[in-house]
Amino acid sequence: MLQALAVKYRPKNFNELVGQNTVSTSLKYALENNRLAHAYLFSGLRGSGKTSSARIFSRALVCEKGPNANPCGECSQCLSSLNGSNIDIIEMDAASHRSLEDIQELIEQVKYAPSLARFKIFIIDEVHMLTPQAANALLKTLEEPPSYVKFILATTDPLKLPATVLSRTQHFRFKQISTHDILNHLEWILEKENINYEKEALKLIARSGNGSLRDTLTLLDQAIVYCQNHIQTQKITTMLGFLDPAKIEEFYQAILANDKDKVLEFLKEFEDYEAGNVIDEMIFFLKEAFFAKNNLFSMLIYERFFRILSRAKTMLNSSDDDSFVLCVMAFMLIEATYLKSIDEAIKSPKQDNIPSPKQQEILSIQQTPKEERLNPYENLLKAIYKRDYDLAEVFKKTTQFISFEDDILSISSHAKDNDRVVLNNGFKLIKTLLHELFGEKTQIKIQKIETIDAQKLQDIFKNPIKQEVKTTQNLNEHFENFKKDAKKYDPKDETKEALNKLFGSPTIQN
Repeated sequence: MLQALAVKYRPKNFNELVGQNTVSTSLKYALENNRLAHAYLFSGLRGSGKTSSARIFSRALVCEKGPNANPCGECSQCLSSLNGSNIDIIEMDAASHRSLEDIQELIEQVKYAPSLARFKIFIIDEVHMLTPQAANALLKTLEEPPSYVKFILATTDPLKLPATVLSRTQHFRFKQISTHDILNHLEWILEKENINYEKEALKLIARSGNGSLRDTLTLLDQAIVYCQNHIQTQKITTMLGFLDPAKIEEFYQAILANDKDKVLEFLKEFEDYEAGNVIDEMIFFLKEAFFAKNNLFSMLIYERFFRILSRAKTMLNSSDDDSFVLCVMAFMLIEATYLKSIDEAIKSPKQDNIPSPKQQEILSIQQTPKEERLNPYENLLKAIYKRDYDLAEVFKKTTQFISFEDDILSISSHAKDNDRVVLNNGFKLIKTLLHELFGEKTQIKIQKIETIDAQKLQDIFKNPIKQEVKTTQNLNEHFENFKKDAKKYDPKDETKEALNKLFGSPTIQN
């Protein structure tokens, strides 16, 4: 009778365990150095080797030459373990024996010593399927079993187990097996089976297993039958519903060549496949090309295509029309090929209709932004307006441009009172903007201008000089009249006058 590959090539020792080096190394060390726990928990993806490891570990514990990391496979205990007839290794499927009564029966068996082997071992598969009552009933026995009892629990979902169970076991996590390890294992099996194959076809099978070796071997069994002992890429793509990698490459070439008619033909053909699978295959092809350093795509195209494909994958979740998503994806891919990087744009300027030097000078003046034609003071004022409108209004009202030479901006200022306070508070901002516009070495120089109060001028000219005073002599006579009533200035007089106004003249008492 033909045996399934997953059963026929089930690992019989830790060296044959595929893709779980961490787990196998730890368990082998525990066996060699007698560092054995009373309960173990193996968790991980289906088909990752949990049950196989539990059986190997059990056989290593009961081997007559052990406990040994490499069971001999020849003694009576090993042989009975291999054919599943060892009465001291008890396997239990918690999916079908999950009730409290089943666990009570198991606890009863724990009380009895092993019949022939060194240990009595209980392997409970899919332990997360136990009812809460059954899991709680197992806790006491799991924590303090007899010295001759070992528990090995296996589960695909450790998060469903009570924390009390997790705390009573040594937890080993089985990782997803890499595609590289699975591919090597498939090649080894096919060579033993004398079956011809194409490596690209094996890659498709290995990738379809999603990290589960058992699922991959099941697909391999199907592929051998479908391909009639000669595994070919074209047949495997048909069997799995995938696109032929050669067809995907042709599609990308049509995109890069901007051949819209050919792209349209591919889009019509893609309607026969699931859009999600089409996008996954395109992503996988692009990823393989990237790691293989395929010259078909530039680094910029890789980045843009990956971004577009991931966006198309997201669009599938919100659209009922898969062909529409594929059309949008194709249009975006074509559009992405038109764009150039900044470096490419700089290196390839247009050479047509190059103007003469005189025309270039005129064009440069015409194309110069208005901001660049302003003087430095006006540019600074515009920058201040963008940052602080009130400060700019005061700056404009109280200052005037003088010059800009040797990185020094000279301005005049006649700010007073509140305007001066505003400018002083905003001087740090003004200086920062000046450095941003003209460089860190630029300085600002302010010249203060004293203004004449118009009111005082009006007071002076209340009594205007008569028109007949025209000559220097008449002017002198006029100023002499001013001097007649003038007195020598004495600050004490002002103080006395102020005191008299406030308190009156002092009186002397006899």
